[in-house]
Amino acid sequence: MNLFAPVSGSESTPPAGTRPLAERMRPRTLDEFRGQQHLLGLGKPLRVQIERDDAASMIFWGPPGVGKTTLAKIVAETTHASFIEFSAVLSGIKEIKQVMADAEKASTYGSRTILFVDEIHRFNRAQQDAFLPYVERGTIRLIGATTENPSFEVNAALLSRCRVYTLQALTEDDLVSLLERAAADRERGLGNMGVTFDADALALIADYSSGDARNALNALEVAAKLAQSREENPRVSRELAQEALQQRVLLYDKQGEEHYNLISALHKSVRNSDPDAALYWLGRMLQAGEDRMYVARRVVRMAVEDVGLASPEALNLTLSARDAFEFLGMPEGDLALAQAVVYLALAPKSNAVYTAYGAVLGDIEATRAEPVPLHLRNAPTRLMKEMDYGKGYQYAHDEEGKVADMECLPPSLAGRRYYQPTEEGREKLLRQRMEEIRRIRAAKRGKR
Repeated sequence: MNLFAPVSGSESTPPAGTRPLAERMRPRTLDEFRGQQHLLGLGKPLRVQIERDDAASMIFWGPPGVGKTTLAKIVAETTHASFIEFSAVLSGIKEIKQVMADAEKASTYGSRTILFVDEIHRFNRAQQDAFLPYVERGTIRLIGATTENPSFEVNAALLSRCRVYTLQALTEDDLVSLLERAAADRERGLGNMGVTFDADALALIADYSSGDARNALNALEVAAKLAQSREENPRVSRELAQEALQQRVLLYDKQGEEHYNLISALHKSVRNSDPDAALYWLGRMLQAGEDRMYVARRVVRMAVEDVGLASPEALNLTLSARDAFEFLGMPEGDLALAQAVVYLALAPKSNAVYTAYGAVLGDIEATRAEPVPLHLRNAPTRLMKEMDYGKGYQYAHDEEGKVADMECLPPSLAGRRYYQPTEEGREKLLRQRMEEIRRIRAAKRGKR
């Protein structure tokens, strides 16, 4: 790690032919860069900051393979700054302090330093704090890259001193453009291999790469080598591209934001009674390797939160789906989860119990914990009977209609109604039953 090494690399850089295609084809200028036009188009904020040599520190937030590292290197090249690449996975406080000391020394000679921290979200709070004084003094210009939401993963003090730029997954057109350039480039790409590429093969690779340029270029290189090893006049067809891809790349991090985005999409599709969307998001999660028991727990939650008593059998069905998966395992058990999700999506919906319980918790928090009314207390001893425990209690089975005109809430909450059944599914019958109970009680009060 040498502060005074040229931006383009060091003596340890391997020969171009031995480096992966994605590394060789890394854009060197903004004109070569593809995607992120909302940030890099003419007059857009990041382009203006780069062209004006604005020294503010930055955080690049976006999915893998969209150009975060590349942009940091372009900033260093454009602004003639020394570039240090720092991995949060491999480095700790000791390395941070050494780099900061070197940067401070370099600044006395008029040298500017850009410190690029990949996966900055992996640094803990104390490690992130170590950057603060140097960022504030301008000793370094920090550029952090993260796939996680910086609002949650980056120290607020550090975040307030950086501009956050959100990078988006590349479009298929962006990826096809990158693939075409790599296929034709004779200096850094595959142009000297003598391989031809069908347009539909490039389109397939772009489609399967899920917006990730690195994955797209890696797949292109594999396809080209397969073609070269098998044919006298090598050609990458759609079929060969399919073989090189093997399986679509699915962006997923079981501990990261995409995990929560997908489960949110699944839950909201079920709530909106959309079985097709619900199945799609379920499939996305399962294919990406999500823990099936996590999915099963969330599906049970959907049954009690969004279906409720409108279709009370939904709870049993989701619990059975969980048991079926444990019994069958993968992949057959996935169908049990799919069946549960489709049922929940099509079932009548009610959040009446969910809302009622929330209101109960609100009252418990806002009101004093009153003692249980005496008539609702058991009186197993003589002393308790003498203290009027159980006095005035009316045994419902002895009452007409099996309903007693007796208040069961504390005095301050008497008459409070929490559960308001809907007109959906079984709850329509429950609403009718509640109205019947109220009529019975009202009639008994009238007879007093």
